[in-house]
Amino acid sequence: MTPDPLTLRRARIGLHGAFATSGFVMGAWAASLPGVDDRLGLGEARLGTALLLIQLVGLATMAVAGRIADRVTTRRLLIWTGPASQLVLIAPAIAPGYPALLACAALYGVGVGFVEVGLNAHSVELERRYGRPIISAFHGLWSLGGAAAGVGTSLALGLGLGNQAILIAAAVLSTAAMAVFTRPLLPPPGRDATGGSGGAPAARIGAVLLGAMFLLGLGGHLIESGAIDWANLHAANVLDADDALAPLSYTLFACAMTVFRLLGDPVRAKLGPGRTLLWAGAAAAAGYALVLVSGAAGGLPLAWTGWALAGSGIAVMVPVLFSAIGQAGGSPSNIALISMSGSAGLLAGPAAIGYLAEGTSLTIGLMVPAALAAFIVFAGPAAMRALLHRPEAAEEQAPALAE
Repeated sequence: MTPDPLTLRRARIGLHGAFATSGFVMGAWAASLPGVDDRLGLGEARLGTALLLIQLVGLATMAVAGRIADRVTTRRLLIWTGPASQLVLIAPAIAPGYPALLACAALYGVGVGFVEVGLNAHSVELERRYGRPIISAFHGLWSLGGAAAGVGTSLALGLGLGNQAILIAAAVLSTAAMAVFTRPLLPPPGRDATGGSGGAPAARIGAVLLGAMFLLGLGGHLIESGAIDWANLHAANVLDADDALAPLSYTLFACAMTVFRLLGDPVRAKLGPGRTLLWAGAAAAAGYALVLVSGAAGGLPLAWTGWALAGSGIAVMVPVLFSAIGQAGGSPSNIALISMSGSAGLLAGPAAIGYLAEGTSLTIGLMVPAALAAFIVFAGPAAMRALLHRPEAAEEQAPALAE
């Protein structure tokens, strides 16, 4: 039975707030890294190890979180783990030394894993009930939350507040916010055959299709990693941009990605998942092509145009994958696989591009995400057809979402 419109609306507002809160915590952590580095005297290698540990523990936790959500429902998973996962941000803030920081980073990674799976799986569940695309906007709110944390941290530091105090305050406020926002999330209409959170038994999705979806998610996050890790370095080292202008490369990418995430649901409703992936991959590939040629002609303005175009394409790739798994009747553990592909992509991206760039040039290294964007153009629509046009998936697809 579909919940009444007011219940759906309250759940959607609550999930918007939960995504924004999660993004805020992640942004606060990222903004605090220089302060943590300075307080503990870490250096790049030890700080990098702590960051890697967060990703690895988060990746392992996601697999467990998906199984738990299958049994207890996504709402319960978020109510039980959501607030606590924001509170663990206090741990790295108060770590007295490097060994303690590693333990705290692992604890934070557990929180990241639970929240990411819970939020994404519940967004898929809510979209099923709505019968139309709504997932992309949730990811846009996550990005806005991260941006707000960065601005807030800068303002607080400017007012003379200490880095530790800022991080602890962000953790406490976000814990309270997550507790409020998870309360109106959708309860399931009844426990299904797997103990999951939907009203009907989860459909069986074959290993080959799940593997294809994982590869698409991995590729999408590797493309994003190319901008996160290398956009500003490309501007500085390849285009000789000065210190004030180089950081704008990633800023333009992130702004374009946020805007198009907020606007992506109507686009997907009109085009369908397959054509949305086609156009998203094409935009990302075209954007990277402009970046690659900017060193020979066009310079910084052309590179900025390319990063903005790439950001607009990346924006909707991952939401489409989450939605497609949901349309096909996948379980929370299936959805967790896409979250895991994200962590794997963000882990592999710096190495894949960095080692190639070290042996050749950064321009050559950035051909990796460009090639992956072209791969999504060709493989994405075919994967969507194979996943959503299976006979057993036909009854799961709402007419408003079908291609």
